[in-house]
Amino acid sequence: MAQRVPVQFVGKDFYKYFPFSRSNQNKLYMFYHRLMDIVCSVIGIIIGVVLLPIVFFGNVFGNRGSLFYMQTRIGKNSKPFKIYKFRTMVKDAEKDGMKWADKNDSRVTSFGRFLRRTRLDEIPQFINVLKGDMSIIGPRPERPFFVNELSKVIPFYETRHTVKPGLSGWAQVNCRYGASIEDSMVKLQYDLYYIKHRSFFLDVNIIVKTLSTMVYYRGQ
Repeated sequence: MAQRVPVQFVGKDFYKYFPFSRSNQNKLYMFYHRLMDIVCSVIGIIIGVVLLPIVFFGNVFGNRGSLFYMQTRIGKNSKPFKIYKFRTMVKDAEKDGMKWADKNDSRVTSFGRFLRRTRLDEIPQFINVLKGDMSIIGPRPERPFFVNELSKVIPFYETRHTVKPGLSGWAQVNCRYGASIEDSMVKLQYDLYYIKHRSFFLDVNIIVKTLSTMVYYRGQ
């Protein structure tokens, strides 16, 4: 009914009450999923190339620094990989140490805020999708430092790494920006719901909601 899995109330019987979606072993679904990833990533890269001059000049005047940004994230089976993004924060944004990014983060530049609102900052991640590090739909990949911290305090947090991370996901289209442990708990509940109920129709639902977020400028 809530369209999420309340892990804090499941306890030690988690795996008894959390059978993984049959789609995770369904060869036809997995073939469709990978085919969708390849088709969408190729289209996304083409769109990115077309928009690159606009993003480049916007970066020159609004970001004043490197255009691209790479960061280590945790993928399927807890394997680390390098994620690609258009830079949206000031240079040396973490010179004082790692911290949560929030909705109105002062480190985000004016042009970077536009990129985030439209989700254009994530276009380079289509390269990650094409390489197979990520999928179009799945839990958002988190940084190793935060994975280690969250795994200590949130039950079954590592379970989200049983599938490929995604450009968008059930958590992203249903809850706010994750800026605390409490927010991460809520996001995990939605991620587990997706893992449990993966299907063609749920994927389409997420894609439609993601496009709506981009069109109506509601990205974070």
